[in-house]
Amino acid sequence: MKNILKVLCVFIPVFVFSQTRSVKKITVKNTTKTTVKKGTVAPKANPDLVVINKDLPVLIPKKKDGKFGYVNQRGKFIIQPEYHIAVFFYEDCNLLNSPNEKIRKFGTKEYATVEKDMISYRIDHAGKRVYQFKDSDLGKCKFEEYKQQPFQAYILNGFYGIIEKSKFVNAADYRQYQIYPQYQYLYIMEGDDVTDPMIVASNNDKFGVIDVNNKIIIPFEYSNIKRNFSWKLGKMFEVTKDGTNYYYIDANNKTY
Repeated sequence: MKNILKVLCVFIPVFVFSQTRSVKKITVKNTTKTTVKKGTVAPKANPDLVVINKDLPVLIPKKKDGKFGYVNQRGKFIIQPEYHIAVFFYEDCNLLNSPNEKIRKFGTKEYATVEKDMISYRIDHAGKRVYQFKDSDLGKCKFEEYKQQPFQAYILNGFYGIIEKSKFVNAADYRQYQIYPQYQYLYIMEGDDVTDPMIVASNNDKFGVIDVNNKIIIPFEYSNIKRNFSWKLGKMFEVTKDGTNYYYIDANNKTY
């Protein structure tokens, strides 16, 4: 009897221990982990950056109380006016070609140049200052091949007209003028399409905009229209009626 009990005392712990090991092995080997792939979460679009006119920038410089900020296409201030200078969101070729590779991204059209307290910055669409200009960061611009302008202003008897240079030979033949001289002043704006440029014109001491077919794009109701890069950069014109307060309008004469 004692021998039987001794055998059982040895057998039972061995049996239990073996079962415990067996259970642990089954748990580890037969349990499979399910990997849940997280889907790519798309960034939420900013509802304030509305696009009403696809030809225009989503943010437009606007002056208020002597300082510049940015409004959206509905005219709502998205970036509050606090800058002495604010230009369109556009490429900065000096930064794009910077010797510092880390800041080249700030030269893309996703950023705009502003100036406050004599310090220049690049800001993003939320108005955050992401970069402060340093002379050591500026590279040399690589200019594109110059597009020859087919049209030019021509003065006859004190009036301005437009000629196509490759076809113009005889000034006495009115048929050779693209626009016969009839304006007080003409200036061909810099733009992407040299075959269909916008032309700032003056008539009866008022400024407007015409095309090369003498079609009026902007009516002659402004005391001045700046001859700058606003058309090339933003498809807009910087105008004033009182000679002091300038603001932007689009090709439909809508004010921003």
